[in-house]
Order: sequence, then structure tokens, then C-alpha cells
Amino acid sequence: MKKKSSKQTEQALKENAHENDLYNFNHARSKLSFERLIEMAEKMGMEKNPLFVCHERAAKATTQINGKEYLNFSTYDYLDINTHPEITEVVTNTAQIFGTSAGASRLVGGERPPHIELEHAIAEFYEVEDCIAYVSGHATNVSTLGYLFSARDAIFYDGLAHNSLVQGARLSGATKYSYAHNDCAALETMLKKHRDKHKRAIIVTEGLFSMDGNIPDLPRIIKLKRKYNCMLMVDEAHSFGVLGKTGRGVREYFGLASTDVDLWMSTLSKCMCGCGGFIAGKHELIEFLKYGSPGFVFSVGMPPVIAAACRKALEIMLREPERVRKLQHITRYFLEYAKGRGLDTGQAQGYAIVPVIVGDSIVTGFLSIALFKRGIYAMPVTFPAVKEGTARLRFFLSAAHKEEHVQQALDAVVEELPKAKASVEQYQREHQNER
Repeated sequence: MKKKSSKQTEQALKENAHENDLYNFNHARSKLSFERLIEMAEKMGMEKNPLFVCHERAAKATTQINGKEYLNFSTYDYLDINTHPEITEVVTNTAQIFGTSAGASRLVGGERPPHIELEHAIAEFYEVEDCIAYVSGHATNVSTLGYLFSARDAIFYDGLAHNSLVQGARLSGATKYSYAHNDCAALETMLKKHRDKHKRAIIVTEGLFSMDGNIPDLPRIIKLKRKYNCMLMVDEAHSFGVLGKTGRGVREYFGLASTDVDLWMSTLSKCMCGCGGFIAGKHELIEFLKYGSPGFVFSVGMPPVIAAACRKALEIMLREPERVRKLQHITRYFLEYAKGRGLDTGQAQGYAIVPVIVGDSIVTGFLSIALFKRGIYAMPVTFPAVKEGTARLRFFLSAAHKEEHVQQALDAVVEELPKAKASVEQYQREHQNER
């Protein structure tokens, strides 16, 4: 047999190493993926992956899957504005003029009147000088924090801050300090210890936390911002349109001045029925972002039809504050009913999002599938999205939901939860030698 040359051997080793790197990467990644959880659950008898279910119409209080109607608790349409006829009309008219794409980055040829009108409306809504709208909500946070801050700076963020905020902090190269969730004492301890080491600093929190449905002590955070000479960014992805008597968010909830916060952020995919995100604040800051923020400069502009839809949704929300009242009523009812049935709702305060904490990830998946069989669509949230041992069903409430919807769903949870636990415990007993 002819021997391989040293060059051939070297090349083969390189190829094998490359394949091993790819295998190891995929293997390590799968260990943290929901896919692995599903594989385990299938061995235990779970019949269906609850992720990526295809919905056949707009997801409102009910939705349609495979021709069947389900009670739906997995929609961001908090104010029941999506599919509003006025939005459909403005989208149709805008598409006839501008098509469905901005055509380019707004900096070099994608600017359209709907963009300007939306940004002006949001700036007026927040009572600040200016606003910038990005094509992606996640990119809004990543690009803004990544661009504004650098190695000499510090970013102090809540321990349960959204992934986009954490990724933006990483991209910036600034020193990152994560303080215990909603713990202002822990935040101040960090500020005392580390603030003087850095040129600039920013505190980052959310207006309503998406996994737990609770609100930060923003008045105290504002005091800390002033005391330690920091900027403050508030992500209102889930509080915009939800908190306050008229949906003006966490500042209305606490009665704060808009200028108490330097960067107001929110997505446009929840109450505004579109997609994308924005930063609202001082004109000088917004101009700086418009000319340099990578997620804005190097990305195509938001489709004009989306900008027009969001502008109309904002108009409807302000014109019909009863939508906000309906949402707040049904969420409080859900929270009280869940507690009355002995369910663990964690730190939820009764605004749009209420978790039902189960604990075990596999049990949570089984419970979600059991509810699905009964015509109730509620999604499981498991590790690594939440800490191990805190898996939950996360219920999104909408102004379209009624009290009987809540009763039907939570009564089913109470009935199916012990069954799901029993199934998992039985499997674990039968296969304890395999672990």
C-alpha cells in the first residue's frame, strides 16, 4: 500500500480537526438547546414539540392551528389592535405608494415620510426632543449600547435584563456589572464600588420584565443615576401601552418626568402591531445614533408600511384608552384567579404577563402539550431562558381575553399539572438506572 506523503497526512489531520471542531460545537450547543429537551421528552411519551406551531390566521384571544380553534395565551397583541380596519387601510394605501420595502438604508436612500411621521409621533408621545426607529427591536438594543459605550465605560444592568441588552453590553466592550434582579441596594453597592473606575456609566433596566411580569423601582433607580452620575436606559418593550392609565408606560405608572430617563427604548412588535424598535431622547443623542449606529446605518430601513401601521396603532391606543383598562382588568383577574387556585405566579404584578411557575422543564413541556390537547395554547419557558428549576408557562394577556377564557385555561392547568408531574416521576423511577 502506498504511504501518504507528510503533506497529505497533515492535510488529513487538519480536515479531521475541523470536522471535530464542528462536531464539538454542535454537540455543546445542543446540550443547551430546547431540541435536546424535546428529545428527552419524546422518550418519555410527549407526543408533540410545542415550538414552531403554525398559526393560520392572526393570533388574537383565539387562534387557528390545523383548522382547529384554540384559546390563545401567546400573543403580543396586548391591546387587541392588530387587524384593526384602520391599520389595514393605511397599510394598503402606503403599499400602493411605497411598495413593501424601504429599498435601502435610510441614510443613503431609504428615508420615507412614514418613518419621519412615526418618529415624530413617538417623540411627542414621550415628550422628548427626538426619536430613531430601527428595523429590529433586538438590534435596537444591541446596536445602541454597542455603539454608545466603549472600554473605558461601565454598564450596570438588571440580572434579568433581556438578551438584547446583555448582547449590546458585550458588544460595547464596556465593563459589565449585573446586579440582582430589582435589587436597588445591590445596584448601589456596585455603583459605590465601581463607578469611579470608569469614564461614563449607564444603568439599564426594563419597564416590565418579560419573564416575570414585574416592575422595577424606577424612582429609586433615578435617584441612584443622579447620585452616581450615570445615564439611564429603560427598555419598555412590554410596558409601552400596558402601564399607566393611558398606556404611556412606566413613567405614567410612577408619575415621572420624561427627562428623568436618558434613553427610552421600546419595540414596535407588541402594542404597536408591527416590528422594529426605537430610542427616544435628546436630539443630539438621536442624531449621533442616526449617523453612526451600525444597526441603523448598515441596515435597510423599516418597511414604510410597517412604520405607517405603527403610527396608526399609536393613534388608536391614545384615542381609545379603554383598551388599556381592559388589559389591566383581565390581567389582574388572571393573577387573582391563579392565586386562588393555588398556582405559583412568582413576582407578577398583574400587567399583561403572568407566569405559572412549574419548576421542572420536562413537566412544564408535558403540561403545555396537555393544555394544547384541550384547545389551550400556552407556551413553556425553560432553561436556559430562565434559571434551572424555574420553568414556567408564560401567559400573555390581551384586551380581547374574557374572564371565562381565564377560568377555562387555569382550571385546565390545575387539572393537568399533577398528571404531568406523575408521568415524569413514573418515567424517572422506571429509568433511574439509565441516568
